[in-house]
Amino acid sequence: MLRTLKGSLPSDKRIAGVHCIPITEDGSIVMVWDKNEKALTTVGGRLENNEDIITALDRETIEEAGIILESHRMPIASWYWENTDTYTIFVMARVKEYAIMPEGFEKTGRVIMNFETARQIISKIEGDGFRIALLALAESVYDQLFKN
Repeated sequence: MLRTLKGSLPSDKRIAGVHCIPITEDGSIVMVWDKNEKALTTVGGRLENNEDIITALDRETIEEAGIILESHRMPIASWYWENTDTYTIFVMARVKEYAIMPEGFEKTGRVIMNFETARQIISKIEGDGFRIALLALAESVYDQLFKN
């Protein structure tokens, strides 16, 4: 279940994953194509070993999208995984710079688009659901906090 975060991270269960919706300077978003899921998805993944959320997100954004994020990150939502009794946290952050994507990961590259295009593509591929709800939340946060 997707829950909006208002100021603090959940503390009742372990946080096992972190994902991001990176925002470009012009207000576009960065997503990635998952070749296994055949889906457009957010950038991120599981925390490894004793990683904290920041370290894991920095690693995942390089591996999956070839981007480096600015240090200010806004947690916007959590997803509770009943089968593992853990959370995935979703954050928004601005793209600081682009880097070379390493090869050999499950994502085939970054896709930069506006919120509306992302909604249309995701809706066409998988219908309304979790990712559409997450995009709506992300767009409202962007309008309130990131729009200049």
